Amino acid sequence: MRVLVVGAGGVGAAFASIAARRPIFTDIVIADVDSNRAGRAADRVGSDRVRSTRVDASDPFDVVELARSTKADIVVNACDPRLNPPIFDAAFEAGCDYLDMAMHMSSPHPSQPYERPGVKLGDAQFAVSDRWVERGQLALCGMGVEPGLSDVLARYASDHLFGQIAEIGVRDGSDLTIEGFGFAPTFSIWTTIEECLNPPIIWERERGWYTTAPFSEPETFVFPEGIGPIACVNVEHEEVVLMPRWIDAGRVTFKYGLGEEFIDVLRTLHMLGLDSTKPVMVRGVEVSPRDVVAAVLPNPAELGDRMRGRTCAGSLVRGFGLDGEPREAYLYQIVDNEWTVRTFGHQAVVWQTAVHPVVACELIAEGVWKGAGVNGPEAFSADPFLELLAVHGAGWSIEERTPSLA
Repeated sequence: MRVLVVGAGGVGAAFASIAARRPIFTDIVIADVDSNRAGRAADRVGSDRVRSTRVDASDPFDVVELARSTKADIVVNACDPRLNPPIFDAAFEAGCDYLDMAMHMSSPHPSQPYERPGVKLGDAQFAVSDRWVERGQLALCGMGVEPGLSDVLARYASDHLFGQIAEIGVRDGSDLTIEGFGFAPTFSIWTTIEECLNPPIIWERERGWYTTAPFSEPETFVFPEGIGPIACVNVEHEEVVLMPRWIDAGRVTFKYGLGEEFIDVLRTLHMLGLDSTKPVMVRGVEVSPRDVVAAVLPNPAELGDRMRGRTCAGSLVRGFGLDGEPREAYLYQIVDNEWTVRTFGHQAVVWQTAVHPVVACELIAEGVWKGAGVNGPEAFSADPFLELLAVHGAGWSIEERTPSLA
């Protein structure tokens, strides 16, 4: 497989370094609007199968030309989701398969933002799925860790553990700390603001998709293996859009373990208007407040040496087991930052986001995951994915919990 990775930030660079260890990837081109950053990412891998170049991801014609000139089989979108449309469209035009880790962005309902969805995450992608089917091209969307692994684990639970699923609740938390910073997100603050301050979306079988206010339905979720209890709240996320399309569940939610301090910071940014993407004039220069926030915070990809702890991603599934008895299980993956920095040179959050698209690309290259159209991870069998994931040293576990259903 020949891979074009668009975006040489933390996730794109980690993808290249992980994929370079697998011989099935014969050519990996990592491209970025900053050619120096792309070059550093490629040089860091130190493989003759990895090279770098420049591309303007906001220009679909530029991406098409690069995809064709490199004879890419698949375009991996490792950019912020605001750049999804041109990269997605370019992959289609170039005749490539496509993979992203976050779907096209949403727009709140104009009059009832905390009750009804407006434009949901990925709506524009699903709207053109038939065109991808006609061309025989596959667009695998939401294939990171969350969304991504969480969807794969939910599919595994549906296939092997449950006869009936009442609820799937994706729960994300960590005990990560960062030395020397009072506030330093471990992932893109631009994306974090987008998903945390948008109206969270929930799925219920009898109601369909609906929205609530940011940080709604707070709960304390006890994460396994000593991470412990963390305050979690509803956040807009792709799993809620994806899972009901392929998995029969009564309810689907996504909650982040943000913690009270992080939530307070986000609320303050929103109150001050610093979450806005609309440019404002500052001394004769137009700037986006959110871009300013992102610029003054440290680059998450460069925090690995200062980070300590583990990050946990998974899906809590409630329902009735194959024997008809109530069952509740949390299927999860924990990744230790010390291990990822020592083994791969990347901090835990970006490595965990990058390893799963590498596995998915390998399954596509082998013809194990095959098809056409716009699909989510749960559209495919989870078994070969989880088997191959073990080759990368990334395990996963099942924690049985006391059933809450009568």
